[in-house]
Amino acid sequence: MPDILGTVLWPVKWVIEAILVGFHWLLTAIGLDPGAGLTWVLSIVGLVLIVRAALIPIFVRQIKSQRRMLEVAPQLKKIQDKYKGKKDQFSREAMSRETMDLYKKTGTNPLASCLPLLIQMPIFFSLFSVLQEARGDKAGVGLLTQQLSDQFGKSALFGGAAPLSLSIQTALDAGNALVVVIAAVMVVIMTASQFITQLQIMSKNQSAEMKASPMYRQQRILLYILPLVFAFSGFAFPIGTMFYWLTSNIWTMAQQFLVIRNMPTPGSEAALAREARLARRNQRRGITVVETETPAIVQPKTTQRQQPISKNRAKKSGNKR
Repeated sequence: MPDILGTVLWPVKWVIEAILVGFHWLLTAIGLDPGAGLTWVLSIVGLVLIVRAALIPIFVRQIKSQRRMLEVAPQLKKIQDKYKGKKDQFSREAMSRETMDLYKKTGTNPLASCLPLLIQMPIFFSLFSVLQEARGDKAGVGLLTQQLSDQFGKSALFGGAAPLSLSIQTALDAGNALVVVIAAVMVVIMTASQFITQLQIMSKNQSAEMKASPMYRQQRILLYILPLVFAFSGFAFPIGTMFYWLTSNIWTMAQQFLVIRNMPTPGSEAALAREARLARRNQRRGITVVETETPAIVQPKTTQRQQPISKNRAKKSGNKR
């Protein structure tokens, strides 16, 4: 039976190996040990930086999609209220049809918020596959030669005491308590960073309309589910691949903080805080800000409109003079 997953991931693995080898060569050129675990960990961090930088346009598109979802939230709620309590098949199909028509009309996509995560999944599993093959003394599919693969598979932290290719499961079998401790600490940090990222979105970057929508309730569920995913996945994945997710989570948390601070959702707590910061900054600089959001009400003129005068009446008034 052909390896379908390996065939699909082959081009992704080739690109990952090229980036890893490039950073490994750069770090080795500046004096780091080519077989050290720190060198390969920094190469993985470099891989994350390249991947996340490439995903910035998709992240911007995600923000715009979330803004549009915010705009259609009241209309979506009207559709749901319209079919509330109706459980027959006709009502369900009508509700689904009207919802999809609304998404199509407004150009919104509820899955856009998951797009960066979905794109990173093949990269993560490809890195996992590369590390597993390196541990099995297999060369890569691209620039990861047999020599580099051997270095990668045998690389370890803390003087060789914590191999990057071990997970909590394999470390327990091998009796390596240090890897278990490192992996457990990384799982806690990954879980906390993911929870903080979701929490700051929900607590500071949601308007009152958004908090009343069903999508907000779905996000509240994800707030507690996604950290559990990291907790369970950390049991099986090697610490080398966990460094990828840890660095990616920290990037996401910092990126989300900057977006919420500088591009908050209109009407949210973060938007009010930004307006207050700008007002204080303008006050320190001595700038007077003219409010333009509420236009001045122009009072209608009370002068009576001049009526048109016919030719006969104009002649009579001229004769009187």
